[in-house]
Amino acid sequence: MPDSTLHEIEYSKDLHLHETNIPGLVWLDLPVHGDNRGWFKENWQQTKMTAIGLPDFGPRQNNISFNATRGTTRGIHAEPWDKYVSVATGRIYGAWTDLREGDTFGQTFTLEIDPSKAIFVPRGVGNAFQALEDNTAYSYLVNDHWVQGGENYAFLNLADTTANIQWPIPLEEAELSDKDRTHPMLADIEPIKPRQILVTGANGQLGKALRLEFPDAEFVDRSTFDISDTSTWGNRNWRQYSTIINAAAYTKVDVAETSEGRIDAWKANATALKDLAQLAAENHLLLVHISSDYVFDGTYETHTEDEPYSPLGVYGQTKAAGDIAVSAIPQHYIVRTSWVVGDGNNFVKTMAKLAADGINPAVVNDQFGRPSFTEDIAKGIKHLVETSAPFGTYNLSNDGSVVSWRDLAKKVFELTGNDSERVGIQTTDEFIAKKLADGNLVSPRPLQSTLNLDKIKATGFTPRDWETALSEYIEQQS
Repeated sequence: MPDSTLHEIEYSKDLHLHETNIPGLVWLDLPVHGDNRGWFKENWQQTKMTAIGLPDFGPRQNNISFNATRGTTRGIHAEPWDKYVSVATGRIYGAWTDLREGDTFGQTFTLEIDPSKAIFVPRGVGNAFQALEDNTAYSYLVNDHWVQGGENYAFLNLADTTANIQWPIPLEEAELSDKDRTHPMLADIEPIKPRQILVTGANGQLGKALRLEFPDAEFVDRSTFDISDTSTWGNRNWRQYSTIINAAAYTKVDVAETSEGRIDAWKANATALKDLAQLAAENHLLLVHISSDYVFDGTYETHTEDEPYSPLGVYGQTKAAGDIAVSAIPQHYIVRTSWVVGDGNNFVKTMAKLAADGINPAVVNDQFGRPSFTEDIAKGIKHLVETSAPFGTYNLSNDGSVVSWRDLAKKVFELTGNDSERVGIQTTDEFIAKKLADGNLVSPRPLQSTLNLDKIKATGFTPRDWETALSEYIEQQS
């Protein structure tokens, strides 16, 4: 074997993060402070390291591999968790190969590591090393627990010619386990799939639109995953998920004013969100939640994301409570919508049917806003998730002019070939009085529901003009 002279550690470097050719694989220079007694370093320092770009990956377990003799070689192993690896003493030659599904499958990066360096290895990237000194200790900080017979493990042969790792000590002279000698070559490996996305409310209007944008996601409805009942959530390994998109909600605005409806609305829109938020925080998941213009009283003509909550009715109160629960966790998008239109029962379909049936409706002309087509909501959610936009709340309706419900109804009549003047006028007060006269409880409505879209546009996403979306929607329905 080559000369085993001990390597001298470089002291007092600045903490610095370096990218590699493998997405998500980054290595760090670590400040090591030495004197006549030895040395000291902050091996893992969450605040400082996340500030320079290291993911806050939620470590759960710390493992150490002690290697008594120089030449000991281990790997290449890719597990279904992230790991932060470093050297406690000694020195290694490290090699990492991307075994994840995607364009970078098979790419390799190598680096010599001593106590002044560390590397973050994302889930699905194979990890291997060769000890360059006797008594080398290699430390793994990981964010999940090893499971006997678990899924999503992959192993690559250390001698794979595609990876072409230039081991300092030839493998025939190195100390390897029998298993590592017999692992498959790259051509025989099934790539590791990405973490799953779970979408609740799969059969709702938005859930159906999300199926088109996230075809590989796991979709669940109330029969298989009731967000209001944690006993239905199953024994999932949540660390194998990346994101929960909550498209489930209680949306019976007027029924929520009844004693039974009030309970159901609070369970689905508030308590359930507290439970989902806690689950997401514990497992470092991204939680995407759909909010509503009903969290505001409609006093302002245009609503920005930082407007204080001011709900008028029970439905709005429960939605605001759910928003607050979600906003308390680090990784979240609250997507606020208004006047939702998609594949299901909605205002546009109702107006189109009334027009076709020869009925002349009276529609309120003093509530203003813009419709939100589920196609655009789903595309906007996908944009936020895939671009890793800053976490927080985003308004997301369609763009275009502000209209009343009556204006929207008239446009539906026009686009379906009917006389738009058939749409009559009523005020919100008249609408509520009629409902009450019929013996129904009714929720107060915000008169102004227009959402300011500047924040989501700043991320690079601009939804369609609502008139364009409406024309296409009606054409699809015919």
